[in-house]
Amino acid sequence: MTLLGLLVASAAAFAITEHLKLEKSPLSAALVSNVRGRERSQGHVLIAPTCKCPTNTAALRIKLRQSGRVTVYIVDSSGHTVRTIASGEPVQAHTPTRFVWNGRTDTGRVAPDGVYYPGVKLSRKDFQFLNKITVDTVPPKVLAVKTVKKTPVLLAGPGRTVAIRYSLSEPAHALVYLGSRQIISSNKTKTHDVVKWAGTLSGEPLRPGRYVLSIGAQDVAGNKTPAAKRKHATVVVRYVEVSPRRLTVRAGHRLAVHVKTAAKRYTWRLGQRHGSHRGKVLHLRAPTTPGTYRLVVAENGQTTTALVQVHG
Repeated sequence: MTLLGLLVASAAAFAITEHLKLEKSPLSAALVSNVRGRERSQGHVLIAPTCKCPTNTAALRIKLRQSGRVTVYIVDSSGHTVRTIASGEPVQAHTPTRFVWNGRTDTGRVAPDGVYYPGVKLSRKDFQFLNKITVDTVPPKVLAVKTVKKTPVLLAGPGRTVAIRYSLSEPAHALVYLGSRQIISSNKTKTHDVVKWAGTLSGEPLRPGRYVLSIGAQDVAGNKTPAAKRKHATVVVRYVEVSPRRLTVRAGHRLAVHVKTAAKRYTWRLGQRHGSHRGKVLHLRAPTTPGTYRLVVAENGQTTTALVQVHG
């Protein structure tokens, strides 16, 4: 009789255990994403609470199998609750409900940089999200900016660019500014790479001149290098160059100047004569009247000059 009782009790315990194993969680979904990002059930989310960007908050989405009241909270890596986002909030069954954490504690201060975990309390039970949220408020530093020359000259034109090498304190997108305007953002997040500039602004070629570009960065969390911390590179934009810039020649004699341009053809004017040419060397005949003349070479509306001194 005792043996039979033990067998019955064991069978009952096994049945209860199996029932607990098969019991479904009241949470049918628990996802975390940036507010404007793709929601994910695994991995982690980076947020930068102090940046004015889409990644300054994290969105927590839950879905219940049955209607109930939930408490949503954030704990740090030590398990201490730093923020209660919702307390006893009613949630309808099978309806995705979103809660947003702005990276701040219950006191309103920005949470220290580190890893945090969202949780949900439902029917006196605590459920942990699969995701973790990393708070990052430190912007990347630009360690170095280099060009081929100290002040490189860009002969602008189709396919012509100047390369700017950079080194950052962490993997990030390189950002290039002209004045206060951002003109380039690198596609990849790297600690060092090269960005190329074609001498354009919004796709339009700039006038010849000297331009100062400031180089910053934006990390994955969204933090941007402050303007005061950016490093600079100076680039001279030209469309056509001639050398030498001063020539002395006898009246009626031939002269030659070297022309650099990205264009296949350019125009020239010397005294009363003018024409077009293609090639790296422009051969002309000097005026027959002594004096000082300007040789004007132009490409797509951009010009450069050389002084020609004609002797008798």
